[in-house]
Amino acid sequence: MHSEKASLGLRIAAWGGLVFLHFPILIIFLYAFNTEDAAFSFPPKGFTLKWIGVAFSRPDVLEAIKLSLQIASIATLIAMVLGTLASAALYRRDFFGKQGISLMLILPIALPGIITGIALLATFKTLGIEPGMFTIIVGHATFCVVIVYNNVIARLRRTSHSLIEASMDLGADGWQTFRYIILPNLGSALLAGGMLAFALSFDEIIVTTFTAGHERTLPLWLV
Repeated sequence: MHSEKASLGLRIAAWGGLVFLHFPILIIFLYAFNTEDAAFSFPPKGFTLKWIGVAFSRPDVLEAIKLSLQIASIATLIAMVLGTLASAALYRRDFFGKQGISLMLILPIALPGIITGIALLATFKTLGIEPGMFTIIVGHATFCVVIVYNNVIARLRRTSHSLIEASMDLGADGWQTFRYIILPNLGSALLAGGMLAFALSFDEIIVTTFTAGHERTLPLWLV
């Protein structure tokens, strides 16, 4: 099958966009090794690993990193389970209220973070739940589920149902069909969804601000 290559202008524009997006990150990365401790001039005056040692010698930084990793890991795990189950329930059959359920699943990522944060805080206060690690995880899981759901349901829609029917016809039970047919087809979608969900949770700040209480994740510590 012949595939037409992108034009030279389109490729230049694509690479230019990538450079434009990532060049500021590269500059910030270089400043981490700068010998200056107050005024930051460019190019850096020298190279040192001092500031990395200073950062990792502070207990508050390590605690913030540890908390962010814990929250992101748990929120991602919850999102992968709930997102996969939701997509499996919605991808094939039509029923009354299906569009409403789909909308409710997608809303947390579509709404501005400040609205989601205020809504979650009001809900927790109404239920008498004190803000802390648990509320942060719940808040992050609400939008992480959307990421996993979108990836998995897209893959399920491209998976031929005849594979599942053939597996069942050959005597496989539900678990064997899931393990040997469905899960391998969902592997890359789950990996992509999990990585995106983890990254979003790790650097989330707006929803975390409303649900953290006295806890301090790494983004909140940086602020």
